[in-house]
Amino acid sequence: LPTLIRKKRDGERLEDAEIGSFVRGVTEGTAQQGQIGAMLMAIRLQGMDAGETLALTRAMAASGRALAWPPAWHRLVVDKHSTGGVGDKVSLALAPALATCGCKVPMISGRGLGHTGGTLDKLEAIPGFRVSQSPEEMCSILERVGCCIVGQSEELAPADRVLYGLRDVTATVDSVPLITASILSKKAAEQLSALVLDVKFGGAALYPTQESARELARSLVEVGTQLGIRTAAVLSRMDQPLGRAVGNAQEVLEALECLDGGGPPDLRQLVTDLGGVLLWQCGKATGVEQGRELLGRALDDGSALSTFEAMLGAQGVSPDTAHGLCTGTPAQRRQLLGEAKVCEELLTPQDGEGDPRWVQQVRALPLAQVLHRLGAGRERAGDPVNPRVGAELLVGAGQHLRAGEPWLRVHHEGTLGAGGRRTLQDALCLGPEPPRDPPPLVAETILPEGP
Repeated sequence: LPTLIRKKRDGERLEDAEIGSFVRGVTEGTAQQGQIGAMLMAIRLQGMDAGETLALTRAMAASGRALAWPPAWHRLVVDKHSTGGVGDKVSLALAPALATCGCKVPMISGRGLGHTGGTLDKLEAIPGFRVSQSPEEMCSILERVGCCIVGQSEELAPADRVLYGLRDVTATVDSVPLITASILSKKAAEQLSALVLDVKFGGAALYPTQESARELARSLVEVGTQLGIRTAAVLSRMDQPLGRAVGNAQEVLEALECLDGGGPPDLRQLVTDLGGVLLWQCGKATGVEQGRELLGRALDDGSALSTFEAMLGAQGVSPDTAHGLCTGTPAQRRQLLGEAKVCEELLTPQDGEGDPRWVQQVRALPLAQVLHRLGAGRERAGDPVNPRVGAELLVGAGQHLRAGEPWLRVHHEGTLGAGGRRTLQDALCLGPEPPRDPPPLVAETILPEGP
């Protein structure tokens, strides 16, 4: 192993067998943590070419078991992955909508870390929801419902769990080869037919610029295609929160609005854009536009919401709770999820002249950081989260406000101090003129090269 570390440290290319040897050492525990950290840093500094990244992904996928599906599901097993954002509750609406359109969706999701939320944390805001399902249970749920959203089983890509934990503490999180192998090793173990990736860029994303996000997206599409998965990526902006709700329970409520044919337009757009690509990739639609229309119909006619209710029941939620969430009024839904002690509205600050001012944007990062400190997120894996902490945006870009008008509703346990209020107020960006037309939410779609 020291020889391999030295080789990569000096910028040389690792052979497939050498990469396999390193991953076996990680999985079997024969590689010391210091050695693994040194190799991660060498990869971060020297990079890997496409062949090395593919070999690393394959070795990590082969470090555990692979899921197996009935032959009748050939081409229909699909999934989506997001690199993480603020207010990103797309998976909650997308998985049941895709299942309604005839796909099988074994969505393996993660928990939030840092300022970004995790899909599993959002679902666990629903009383009784069980994210831990064995491969056999997943197959049964897919047979009956068509979709499930679960955590990573210990049997799937165990090498990734070790490397993921060490990347966080060795400042190697942002390495394109390591991100590519981490995401795709789990997807390869899922035995997917098609995959769409939502690679976010902007002020509240892992990648600040579209160019840096494009580098990751191209790596993911190239390696995913080499693995035999029909892979595409969209680059979407993450400067403002997606939708109007941030925080686990609040985002479940907004996802239910989307599943009911409503909700914020940007959320619905991303759900139908990503789903449209997947329906085209797996042959359920003749093109992306038809795929979008099919997804939209599933949201509008109530069928996606019925599938979501069935998924909740299959994953441990009581029938009364599942039915109440999917058919109840907004007040009844809130009661089922529970509410924080304090619901506080922040007001538009005084400007001296009292003239209306225009909302330019609401910055996602400071909003998420304050909610994180209030208990909506975690600093370390394993920390508890408070699902009731969150916020609702009462305004959007292009709206004009007068001093004293409410613009944000914060749900917390009485711990929002003066410093937190100041930070939240700074997230509201106002200007004397209406903002220019915003750039499109989806900036670019990246498909495999060739036919």
